[in-house]
Amino acid sequence: MTSFVRFFGLKAITISAALSMTAGLAFAGDNNPSKGSIVDALKAPPLTRGLSVDPQRAADSSFINTVRNRSTRSLSMDERNQIDALAANKPKIDLEINFDYNSASISQGSMSAVQHLGEALSDQQLKGATFIVSGYTDGIGGDAFNQDLSERRADTIKRYLVDHYHVASGDLVTVGYGKTHLKDAENPADAINRRVQVVNTEATNTASK
Repeated sequence: MTSFVRFFGLKAITISAALSMTAGLAFAGDNNPSKGSIVDALKAPPLTRGLSVDPQRAADSSFINTVRNRSTRSLSMDERNQIDALAANKPKIDLEINFDYNSASISQGSMSAVQHLGEALSDQQLKGATFIVSGYTDGIGGDAFNQDLSERRADTIKRYLVDHYHVASGDLVTVGYGKTHLKDAENPADAINRRVQVVNTEATNTASK
């Protein structure tokens, strides 16, 4: 009887460990979506039949053209707020691309996510569209420092995509939001807050054609 209990207990521990490992892998997969998942998340919805002109889409496209090819640091607070409002109802994905603490360097654990993003934006289904690349920081430190840091993080991603995946520079609008949009407000120091979000503006950069 004792040996049976011991065997049963050992087996239960083994199964429990296996389940824990599976759960951990699933969590890691959620933070590192595949190229296909990114493409699906960022694809523009099909145009509604019968509506030849969408005034809101036209206005959004016109605004995006005013900030296209602008340096991240040159954007005013009003322009950042307008970009934020425009992004609210657009196809987007939060890749949780993390950065080293107090740094614009991409963490080693997030490098594959950036590579998958590059593969996705190079895909024919997305190529030529204009994307917002938004940088964020955690909640530690002053406003001015974090604003600058978030802008440098957005610039880092843009530079990587242009240099390694030949995404047209004009297809990427970069913006920083500092610590104003914490993903986990209850844990402001958590690395999950040091991230980048990518949004498809649904505007096409005709200059890159």
